Amino acid sequence: MGTFTSSLPQDVLDRLNSESKKRGVAKNSIIEKALRIYLDQLKRAEYVKSYSRAGKDQEIMAIAEEGMVNYLKDLDESIAE
Repeated sequence: MGTFTSSLPQDVLDRLNSESKKRGVAKNSIIEKALRIYLDQLKRAEYVKSYSRAGKDQEIMAIAEEGMVNYLKDLDESIAE
């Protein structure tokens, strides 16, 4: 595990101290969980952005629609069996 040192605004530090005491959880645990959540949200935002771009690309949409037609055909065939 690595070590990271940082400065925080006093109001954030006060809230962190308060939550740490109230929940009986170490401050570094709160910071780690918050950072993991934030980084996951950034990754999701990248996916949303890429899907949004892909949705505007006619060639990608045509490939997706063709794939969906084939998927639905295969699904119908498997249900009929």
